Amino acid sequence: MFRRNKDRIYYFGITLLIIALGILSRKIEGIPLFVGDILYAVMTYFGLKALFLASPKWTLLFSLLFCFTIEISQTIQWEWLTTIRRTTLGHYILGEGFLWSDLVCYTLGISCAYFIDTKF
Repeated sequence: MFRRNKDRIYYFGITLLIIALGILSRKIEGIPLFVGDILYAVMTYFGLKALFLASPKWTLLFSLLFCFTIEISQTIQWEWLTTIRRTTLGHYILGEGFLWSDLVCYTLGISCAYFIDTKF
């Protein structure tokens, strides 16, 4: 049990660090927008890992499912959902508009997180 709590704290700490880097990447001029998308995917992987402590393969699968669902949901333009997306937090979590390139960034970011998780 103690080991599981240490693991949760470890993954939660990584998640917070990635959130900070992701927000920073949007504030610093010259950093391409796709870097934030990659970091969003890495944050999703480690955030799910912190919550569920699932195997790396399950975490990879559910992270991809989560990110792809969020991206595809951007094609839905319900008024209440658009209102949420206009808020800062809603924009960070739900995004703004569907882009195929974001799916590539999410796949790349989650693959990198998986590699880091399984190798270190």
